[in-house]
Amino acid sequence: MATERRKGERVTFERGITAHMMGIDGTWRRDCTMEDISETGAKLTVEGSVEGLHLKEFFLLLSSTGLAYRRCELAWVNGDQMGVNFLKPADKKKKAARRPNPATADV
Repeated sequence: MATERRKGERVTFERGITAHMMGIDGTWRRDCTMEDISETGAKLTVEGSVEGLHLKEFFLLLSSTGLAYRRCELAWVNGDQMGVNFLKPADKKKKAARRPNPATADV
């Protein structure tokens, strides 16, 4: 039996939700289906190859206009399915706050 590592409760969609993955810089885009979602991430089925794409960080577009989206990072890949973790703006600020700023360091 697989161990559940997900922090939040998962919602599984019977038919999946149509979505799109897009590179942070906008240079690539792939159609995908969101199979399930939780507060912290989602499982996607990707159409087409993801080889050569920068998947460390990307956008998951949840609307055709791009107004509803989540910033994601790749968690795992299994064939045409992948797990993603949602990144929160506060996560970036916390990571940056931990790094010392050379301009303000005591001399």
